[in-house]
Amino acid sequence: MDATIEKALHIMLANWERMKKSHEDDAEDDANTFEASFYHLMEQIRKWFGKLEPKPTTLDDALLLPDMAKLEEQLPVEILLNFETELELIVEGETRIEDEKYD
Repeated sequence: MDATIEKALHIMLANWERMKKSHEDDAEDDANTFEASFYHLMEQIRKWFGKLEPKPTTLDDALLLPDMAKLEEQLPVEILLNFETELELIVEGETRIEDEKYD
């Protein structure tokens, strides 16, 4: 797996674990930290994807890439849909508008 993606994944997973264990006082900050790390991971995937030749043209094809399959195996089931939605946007060459991110 690309080293930049792997590093971003590990940070995001650590933030996910921290968010799950948050106390009420820290919950909002931990959720915001996790969200930022999730989108940072997706941005690293976007950059990596931009260098691929040939590029997958469907989400299913993208998920068959060894790096994406390995990454998806490590994701908590609760965020798989968000990951697949973001990856599909990357495949389609679209960028999510800031206001449209998950709340």
